[in-house]
Amino acid sequence: MGLHIRDLLTVLSIFVESIAAYGNGQVAVACDSMFPNHGSIVQKSPSPAIITVDKNVINASDQIRVTLTVRQSGTSFQGFFLQARDAADLNVGPLGTFTLIDDKNTQLLTCADVKFNATDCGEKKSCLRNPTGCDPELDRLCFFLSFTVQGSSVFFELSGPSNGYISFALSDDKWMGDDDIYLCVVNDQSVQINPAHSTGRSHPILNSQFPINDMAWRFEDGVTQCSFRRNIRLPEYSERFDLDRQYYIFLAEGKAVNGRIHKHHHQPLITQGKVHLHGSPKELKGSRSPGYIKAHGSLMFIAWITTANIGVIVARFFKSVWPTTTMFGQKIWFQVHRILMAATVLFTCIGFILPFLYRGGWSHFAGVHPYFGCMILTLVILQPIMAIFRPNPCAARRYLFNWLHWATGTFARIIAVGSIFLGMDLPALDLRNPWDTLVMVGFIVWHVAAELILEAHNYIITSKARKREEDKMEIMDSSELIDPQGHRLKMMILTIYICGNLTFLITLLVGISLT
Repeated sequence: MGLHIRDLLTVLSIFVESIAAYGNGQVAVACDSMFPNHGSIVQKSPSPAIITVDKNVINASDQIRVTLTVRQSGTSFQGFFLQARDAADLNVGPLGTFTLIDDKNTQLLTCADVKFNATDCGEKKSCLRNPTGCDPELDRLCFFLSFTVQGSSVFFELSGPSNGYISFALSDDKWMGDDDIYLCVVNDQSVQINPAHSTGRSHPILNSQFPINDMAWRFEDGVTQCSFRRNIRLPEYSERFDLDRQYYIFLAEGKAVNGRIHKHHHQPLITQGKVHLHGSPKELKGSRSPGYIKAHGSLMFIAWITTANIGVIVARFFKSVWPTTTMFGQKIWFQVHRILMAATVLFTCIGFILPFLYRGGWSHFAGVHPYFGCMILTLVILQPIMAIFRPNPCAARRYLFNWLHWATGTFARIIAVGSIFLGMDLPALDLRNPWDTLVMVGFIVWHVAAELILEAHNYIITSKARKREEDKMEIMDSSELIDPQGHRLKMMILTIYICGNLTFLITLLVGISLT
C-alpha cells in the first residue's frame, strides 16, 4: 500500500543567532520537543530554507532523497535539525533513519535511543546475557538479548560492545547455517538493522525488503544497541522462521567495514537448550564453548598441568626419600610415578578424541593446535611402549633408555604447554584475555621455581656426600646421604608445590566453566 508524503510531517528548526551551547551539534535534548533550548529567541519570520523530496508516494521500505536548500542565493544559517514524523500522531517520535550524503557539513543525531530495562528480565521478558546478570545500561562489556511477545509480534532488544556488528540467529541445531539472522551493523556512525538468512556456512544473505517495525538504535562509546519488532508468522517469507516454535539462539559480534560484515572472531554465545520464544519470560543461560570442547580443555589441563608434572617430580627427586618403602610390590615412588603417568596417557587420549567427535572430522580453523595435539599423542603413547621394553637397571645400555625416556617426556611437556597457550584463544574455547595467559605464565613460573629449588637441594646433598667421601666417612647406602631433616624439607616442598599446582588447575577449570 502506498504512503503519501503529505502524511508525514517534516519539522525544520532554523537558528540564525550565534549558538553558545551544543557547539558540536549534538542537541539530543531536543529529540522529543524539537526545541534545542539554546536560550535564543524563537524565529517567527519565514524560514530562509526549503525542503524538497524526490518522491510523492512511497512504500514502507522505500528510500526518499531529502534536499535542504536556501530560498535566496547568499543566505546562510548556522544549523538545522530535521526529523520525519507521522502527521497522524506527532507523539510517536521520529520515524525511519537518515543516510548522510554530505558527512562534512551534516551529522546524524540518534533520537530514537534504545533504553533497556534489565530488571524486567525473567518477569516481563526473556533475556540472554553474557556475563550472567549484566546490565547493558551500566556495563559496556555486556552482551544482551531480550525478547517479549506482544500480541501477534515479538519485540527484540540487542546490545553489545562492538564497532562492527552485533547479531542474533535462530537455529534448529547448534551449528551455524540455515538460520534466521538479525544484524545491527555500524555504518558511518549509524546503525543499520538488517534481517538475513544463511544457507550452509556461507555468508549471510541480507534481506532489506523484509518488514520489521519500531526500529531504534544507539551507538555510543563502542557499544551498539538496537531494537525492533517482528510478526510471529510471516508465511510470505519462506526463509523466515515462525516465532511460536523452539530454537537455539546464537548471539555473536564481529567486524564490519563500510556496512559489510565479516566472520565473527569469537565463538557465538549459544543457549544451552532450545528456547520457546512464545513461552513465559525467563533468564536464559548460554555458553560460548561446546561441551565437548570444555571437556577437552579440562582433561588437557588436568593431564599436563597436574598429573604429568607431579609424576615427573616424584620420579626425579624422591627416589632417595622412599628408598625401600613399597606399595603393591614396587617402590612407592615408582608406583606413584606410574599411576600419574598412566592417568596422563588416559586423559590425553580421551581429550584428543573429543574435538573430533564435536567437529565430525579434522578442523581447518584451529591452526597448528591440532598438529601439536597429534605430536603429543604420539609421544605420550610412545612412553609406555618404551617402558615395557626398558633394559634391566644393571644393563650396560640402561642409560640410553633413561635419556630417551627423559627427552621424550620433556619434549611432550614443552609441546603441551605451547598447545595449551594456542588452544586457550581458539574461538571454540576462547578463555578470557589476558587472564588466561597470566594464569598459565604464573603456573610455569611456579613449576620452574619448584624444580630449581629441588635441584638446588639435590646439589647441596650431593656436595655433602662427596665431602664425606673425601673425609673417608663410612657411607652404607644412598639413603644415608640425606638426613631426616632433608627428607622433611623435600616433603614440605612437594606439599606446597601440589597445593599451588591444584590452585592453578582449579582456576583454569573455573575459567572453562564460565565460557
